[in-house]
Amino acid sequence: MNLPVIIPLLIFLLIIILIGLYAARFVKSTNTFLHEYFIGSRSLGGFILAMTMVATYGSGSSFLGGPGAAYSIGLAWVLLSMSQLVTGYFTLSILGKKFAIMSRKINAITLIDFLKERYRSKWVVILSAFSIVIFLFSAMAAQWVGGARLIESITGLSYTTAILIFSITLLLYVIFGGFRAVVITDAIQGVIMFVGTLVILIATIVAGGGISNIMAELVSENPNLITPYGADGSLTPLYISSFWILVGVGVVGLPQVAVRAMSYRDSKSLHKALIIGTVTVGIIMLGMHLTGVFGRAVLPGIEEADKVIPLLAMDVLPNWIAGILLAAPLAAIMSTVDSLLLVVSSSIVKDIYINYVKPDADEKRIRVLSGAVTTTVGVLVLFMAIDPPDLLIWLNLFAFGGLEAAFIWPIIMGLYWKKGNAYGALASIIIGVSSYILLYSVYTNPFGMHAVVIPVILSFLCYVSVSLLTQKVNAVEQKAIIQKLWSV
Repeated sequence: MNLPVIIPLLIFLLIIILIGLYAARFVKSTNTFLHEYFIGSRSLGGFILAMTMVATYGSGSSFLGGPGAAYSIGLAWVLLSMSQLVTGYFTLSILGKKFAIMSRKINAITLIDFLKERYRSKWVVILSAFSIVIFLFSAMAAQWVGGARLIESITGLSYTTAILIFSITLLLYVIFGGFRAVVITDAIQGVIMFVGTLVILIATIVAGGGISNIMAELVSENPNLITPYGADGSLTPLYISSFWILVGVGVVGLPQVAVRAMSYRDSKSLHKALIIGTVTVGIIMLGMHLTGVFGRAVLPGIEEADKVIPLLAMDVLPNWIAGILLAAPLAAIMSTVDSLLLVVSSSIVKDIYINYVKPDADEKRIRVLSGAVTTTVGVLVLFMAIDPPDLLIWLNLFAFGGLEAAFIWPIIMGLYWKKGNAYGALASIIIGVSSYILLYSVYTNPFGMHAVVIPVILSFLCYVSVSLLTQKVNAVEQKAIIQKLWSV
């Protein structure tokens, strides 16, 4: 047992649990449980908003799977990863004020609240909730596995014991503290991620004898490691470009990110978050993926690429510093899982149960049900994560693509195009999700691109064409929707 590494991590986990208990005071004292538990009473300032965006998006893929892929593939994966630079700026620019204004008008708590009021269709709500549950289960499973692997590699505990420690810590602070606990811990975790990235990158460069020496080592092993095409030459310019949709602009369609645009306090907070979020995402993504590549020269021959960052930290840093900095990938994982957990829980409790099962449910019942659903979802994901895949990044990217194919156009066009209607939204979700699953299963890289590109194009065409063809259907209701959402 490497106590100098383990003790800082245990302290970090204890602090996270205490934050959850602190945030529980707000949940208990509020008269509007749903607003507090799922969106923190719309009170996020600029720094908190930026950090929770970064921490929610920065995940096990960013700190374990992404650097692991960069370790295996080379600098090409660093180039590909930088498509994430625009994530925070683009999301808050597109959604930002428009989404916040509309969600406040209709008192929306979840993304599906917005879709329900925008399209007034039970089937849009049900399909949206179903898509969220299915794809976010995959995303959560990837993060759960990442957290367990990290604890396993640091402590020497078995994978099963590690995943139980991770699960108990996470569920405690989310169940008790809700959204406020999530965003406070996200802010702390975002700072840890930022500092940890810089320190481990610098330490890896020093351990490798400088960048020139590291590059020479990579070239001597495989010259393709420093080309834009990857170690085996498989990454084409078209494939890399397609990631601008998957992990760049398409992130607008991710429910766990979109809900952040509902929860900020004022315009000043939004503008501050745009700048802070963009700079932080850029430094974290560049730093962690470069560390993954450089780590190949420092620690060659790592077979489980997802463990490259923890192994590097323990090799190039003093143990106690490694223990502190290894909180960064654990923070990234936990900050993503807690957000996903709340999105799935809100979809079940608010979007299905309250909307269609028991609209008159009292406050006490909702509180109990929210805790029970969050716990149940967490336990189910725990069982899913018992037998994990080799590289987490592929499971996470699969979930990303599915959510983007389902939601990107119902959200964006729903905000900006008054002619969009329920029929267009339904067609977009059905075609987007079904074509994505089909392509991902049969032809992962159609025409050399990631499988998400064609479904996103098809879902856009379906949204526009079906909306235009059905303009005369329910025209009166459509006029009422426009008047309510676009009136000053």
